[in-house]
Amino acid sequence: MKIRADLHTHSHFSDGMFSPAELMSRAAAAGVGLFALTDHDNMAGCNEGAAAAKALGLKYVRGMEVSSYLGAAKVHILGYGCAENDAYVRFLKERQEGARMRAEDILAKANEALSLDVSMEEVDTFRVSKETPIHTMHIVRAFAARLHADLDELYRKVFAPGGRAFSDMGRPLPVDAVHIIHEMGGIAVLAHPAQILILPEDVSKRFSSFSAEEKEETKRTYVGARESFMEMLTEEGLDGIECYHSTHTGEETERFLRFARERDLLVTGGSDFHDDGSGRKVGDPPFYAEERLLAAFRLL
Repeated sequence: MKIRADLHTHSHFSDGMFSPAELMSRAAAAGVGLFALTDHDNMAGCNEGAAAAKALGLKYVRGMEVSSYLGAAKVHILGYGCAENDAYVRFLKERQEGARMRAEDILAKANEALSLDVSMEEVDTFRVSKETPIHTMHIVRAFAARLHADLDELYRKVFAPGGRAFSDMGRPLPVDAVHIIHEMGGIAVLAHPAQILILPEDVSKRFSSFSAEEKEETKRTYVGARESFMEMLTEEGLDGIECYHSTHTGEETERFLRFARERDLLVTGGSDFHDDGSGRKVGDPPFYAEERLLAAFRLL
C-alpha cells in the first residue's frame, strides 16, 4: 500500500501565507492522500488542519518543524505525531522567549544595516497568530515592505547566515530538537538535508558573498562534514530523512535514499510550500508514503 503524500508545508501560523484549511484544499486538488502541516516551532494550526483533512477525506498527521542551529548551520528537524503534552508546553514557552530575544537582535542589526527604524509593532502586523513564535521571515517582510524590495533577495543579502542581520540566539541544537520531539511522542526526521551546510566559521561568514559557482564548489567541498553530522544525529536517535524535497536534485534524492536505507531510517518527502511566490506547489515533488512509514504514523 502506498499513498501520495506531502509531509512538509507551512501555514500562516508560522511563515506561510495561507490557512491550514486552504492548504488541505490544495492538497486534495493535487491528488495528495496524506498530508502533514509542519509549521515552525508550533502546532497551533494542527486542529484546523485535521478538521479540514477529515472533511476532504484526506489522511492527516500532526507535525511541526523545529528550527535548530549548529553554529551558523541551519538544521531543521521535522516532528510527526507529536502530542501537546508537558514537553510541548515547555518547548513552546522556550521557543517563544527565544524567538522574541532573537527578533529583537535581528531587528536592531537590520535597522542599523539598512538605516531604518522598523519597529516590533510593524513586524507584528505580518503575524496572523501572536501566540506562536516570531519567525525571521515576519521581520524580513516588514523590511521588504518598507524598502519595496524582493523578499527572497533581501533575506539572502541581509538576514541569511553570514548576513549583517543574522542571529541564531535562542535556537536549540539539532540533537536537542530530536530529543524534544521524542519527549512529545513524535518521530524525528531531518528536513531537506541538501540545504545543510556545515562550514568552518570563517567560510560561513563569507558564504553569502560568494558567487553562485563559488557556493556550489563550497557545498561540494564540505559534503563529508554534512554526512558526518547526519551520522552523529542518527546515533542520537534520528528516525528518518526527508529524501524527497522541492529543492533536491535527482542525484541528491538518490544519495539521501541510500543513506536512509543503509541505516534503516524512515523515508519522507514534502513540498515545503509557503506561498505562491516561491515556485513550489503543494504535492510536488511526487512522493508516495510506503507501508512502513504509514505504520510508524499509526495510519495502518
